[in-house]
Amino acid sequence: MSDPRGKPLQRDGRHGELIRGLTTTASSDLSQGKFGRMFRSLPAAQFGADEDETKKNLQALAQQMLGSPSDKPKDAPDSEESGIPALYTYFGQFIDHDITFDPASSLQKKNDPNSLIDYRTPALDLDNVYGRGPDDQPYLYTQQPKGVMAKYFLEGKQMEGGGDKDAKDLPRNSDKPARALIGDPRNDENAIVSQLQALFFRFHNRMAREHHLKPFEKIQQCVRWHYQYVVVNDFLPKIINEDVLSQLKTEGHYDSEKLKFFRWRNDPFMPVEFSVAAYRLGHSMVRPGYRLNEHDDTLLPIFSEKGRPGLGGFGQRNKNWGIDWAKFINTEERPYDGSAKANKRRLQFAYKIDTSLVDPLGNVSSVVSDPPPSLPERNLIRGWRLGLPSGQDVAHKMKVEKPLTNDQILIGKAVDGEPQTPIVNISPIFAGNCPLWVYILSEARYYSEKVTIPVKEKSHGEAIEIDTPKLGPVGGRIVAEVLLGLMFGDRHSYLHQRPLWQPAFGPNFGLPEFVKYALGR
Repeated sequence: MSDPRGKPLQRDGRHGELIRGLTTTASSDLSQGKFGRMFRSLPAAQFGADEDETKKNLQALAQQMLGSPSDKPKDAPDSEESGIPALYTYFGQFIDHDITFDPASSLQKKNDPNSLIDYRTPALDLDNVYGRGPDDQPYLYTQQPKGVMAKYFLEGKQMEGGGDKDAKDLPRNSDKPARALIGDPRNDENAIVSQLQALFFRFHNRMAREHHLKPFEKIQQCVRWHYQYVVVNDFLPKIINEDVLSQLKTEGHYDSEKLKFFRWRNDPFMPVEFSVAAYRLGHSMVRPGYRLNEHDDTLLPIFSEKGRPGLGGFGQRNKNWGIDWAKFINTEERPYDGSAKANKRRLQFAYKIDTSLVDPLGNVSSVVSDPPPSLPERNLIRGWRLGLPSGQDVAHKMKVEKPLTNDQILIGKAVDGEPQTPIVNISPIFAGNCPLWVYILSEARYYSEKVTIPVKEKSHGEAIEIDTPKLGPVGGRIVAEVLLGLMFGDRHSYLHQRPLWQPAFGPNFGLPEFVKYALGR
């Protein structure tokens, strides 16, 4: 197997298992893949003499990573904001649901990644949208005359408030609560990713209307390629330092031969260093709450609290919670002057990638049933249970020129004036031995870029810039190599078939353009 330049994609590592679903075109033929390791020779990091001590140390670190309970949802511009529009947080979650689903690993016992099944195809093929296709899951699609394949997704009930007359909830069954009829139930987890899933339906349906003579598979491929193009050319540059990405290119284009650390034998697998550590960067980007539209006076917290409704999902949506997408992605320029009127309409930004998570993520019991309820503690324990190496060991293995020192690994918000604690002050066990996830988050503050935010107001005639931490040489390299590798290894992706392909909309097609097309603009 080779990439479009004729370069072999056969890898010399011993890390992959055959993933049948990666090479299929028909959704009904999809199958699962395997988890595995990128750095098999590295030892598992240990954080205590026994299990009790380990949990105590990881719990202390997790507690230090949580913000203050006084940090409530904010309308006004916020010092914790990055220059990354808020929708990229949930687009990242959507990608995760497209390529990984691990219901088998346990927080209560050690797990062997090589024995775990990834119940998603580890490919950016939108199986979380298309499911197993209209032949096998016809209830996801409109019914057509007998003998004619369905081309269009079903849509749900009308939603209001966002200024979008065509906004629809996801299609749902008649249960109480009404469950979404979608390829992956996790995409109904919150009001934002739920409506993003509905946008994918609308993107497909518009594409199908405009190319109604084409068969379903051709339309499906076109939607997938536009999605993959957004991931490669918009999402990766938003979250990864530019210098890190440039090391993966030849003459300005991504080159499969530059993938040094994500290596496989037959087909790509899902590395735990990616799924359990590096790609959990999005947890630090979550805001404590969001305003969905200017007409609803509710600034919604991410979880329900004290009788106050939250953004949590898995049920029929409030019909007034239709998203005004310009509040989440730069589909148009909005005021940013801090006035009450502007704040209701302004573009919201993701929080900075750092070693701090908002306080509500300290209790996610509304979406998980097993302890602990703290999301950072769950992440740390899962990484330990799966035997992840330390961040320092991975950095040395990757031959990073300047690995972080103990004093550089600071726990807290990457905001001037905010308290930050060296990780070794939490426990000396972390000296030279930082959990990989925390190392990657900490690294981002040293690889910031000035990002000009897409708003109307200018300061003294100059564009407003926000210092935006991005993934560095460990975290950025892992995320980029895995997402690019999954596409290079999928013989139906645009990077494999036509690496220089561009959407008909032009080379600058990104998430804002995707949203505008789905909205019919």
